[in-house]
Amino acid sequence: MKKIVLSIIALFAVPIIFSSCGYNSMVQLDEDVKTKWNQVETQYQRRSDLIPNLVSTVKGAAKFEQNTLTAVVEARAKASQITVDPNKLTAENIEKFQAAQGQVGQALSRLMVLTENYPELKATQQFSDLSAQLEGTENRIAVARKDFNESVQVYNTKVRSFPNNLTAGMFGFAPKTGFKAEAGAEKAPTVAF
Repeated sequence: MKKIVLSIIALFAVPIIFSSCGYNSMVQLDEDVKTKWNQVETQYQRRSDLIPNLVSTVKGAAKFEQNTLTAVVEARAKASQITVDPNKLTAENIEKFQAAQGQVGQALSRLMVLTENYPELKATQQFSDLSAQLEGTENRIAVARKDFNESVQVYNTKVRSFPNNLTAGMFGFAPKTGFKAEAGAEKAPTVAF
């Protein structure tokens, strides 16, 4: 009789213990990290989608700047080949993704500097619209990355805190890596007049 009572108590106690162990909240936070990662990728895709139109617009006016245009197209192609599965958000995978996207950003920066030499290009409505869209997209990327990093911080705090770390270890919830500043970002650009 005593074993039956203990079995009944255990039957009810186990779900109660596991419901308070943090498993469900870890699943929710993990899903939030994946959703935020998808938003990061969406904004980078938006930028990637703008590049062909921007290159075409610049190509007409900047006929002698083929190397810069080629660099933008190649960086875009390379970056679009690197995707990260939200279930595999490791430091290594995020660094590869960030490096490829950084090359696109650098190539676009060189392209935008190049356009300063072509006032007739800057005066066109199409270039003006594309530049504004690109600038807006860069802002969206920054916001998406910030939101992703905040989501990773909340998740990591949960899976590393006691007693949740015990549950996390049992069920394979490992800390995730967020975005870091680009190399050289700590140095302010030199402005000379």
